[in-house]
Amino acid sequence: MPVTALVSAKSSGVTATALALTLASRRSSLLAECDPAGGTIRAGLLGGQVSAGFGLYHLARAERTGPEALANAFASHLWPLDQAGHRKLLPGLTDPAQAAALARTWPALADVLHVMAQQAGHDVFIDGGRLALEAGHLHPTFTPAPLLYRADVVLLVVRGTEQSLALARHVIPPLRTALHEQGSGADALGLLLIEEGSFRAHQVGESLQTPVIAALPSDPDVAHYLTAGGNPPRGYGRSPLLRHARTATEQIEAAASRRHLQQQYPPAAPQLAGILQRLNRQHPEGGVTHG
Repeated sequence: MPVTALVSAKSSGVTATALALTLASRRSSLLAECDPAGGTIRAGLLGGQVSAGFGLYHLARAERTGPEALANAFASHLWPLDQAGHRKLLPGLTDPAQAAALARTWPALADVLHVMAQQAGHDVFIDGGRLALEAGHLHPTFTPAPLLYRADVVLLVVRGTEQSLALARHVIPPLRTALHEQGSGADALGLLLIEEGSFRAHQVGESLQTPVIAALPSDPDVAHYLTAGGNPPRGYGRSPLLRHARTATEQIEAAASRRHLQQQYPPAAPQLAGILQRLNRQHPEGGVTHG
């Protein structure tokens, strides 16, 4: 199963989107709330049920003890998002000042998240928050860069508005460069479109020169519930956002699978591609000739 990181250029609904994907997945799923600016789910959707003594920050101390201590701490700091416990949350930071303590924890946490995806069979989503840049590069403290570098898919969440696209244009080049130079490749980057505004998916992809991997409808009532908590809106379980989020998880998995295949079987060298063209000209209908 893929590890998917979600980020934004500015507030574009990353947390609500990540929650919708986690809750709508057909498989067991995990959301790691890794926004260095601080998590909002414990005070929002969870309504303050989870104390500050629980969550991401406490993994930093465990990581300094060793991998086994980190794995144990990780398991003990997961919070169920449903009664059956199939959907889990690693609650985020309660104070942005805690972000500096996680600088050396991110790579080890990336390993744990990949174990959850590859061996435990979870859909893993990372809420990476708003991208922070410094001198044209990902900020080493205020962006969880190592998690992005290791992710199977990195989705920049955008809305179909001119303002959102304008902001995205500034962060895509440095993010793509960072994924190329330090991550799994620039092709890990895609877009997740929130369908608000006049721009459709094909226009957004063309404008930003980045593929739209999935799209979700603008569903303000459900998004507000996922962000702020309280009572779920009427028809929540059948809402357009959750229905389309299930489809989006499948589209994300398909994109991750395509990347994996391309890495295993890279395209033929340009000088060899002509062989296929000549064969196709000789047998235009794909038939087989026998000698």
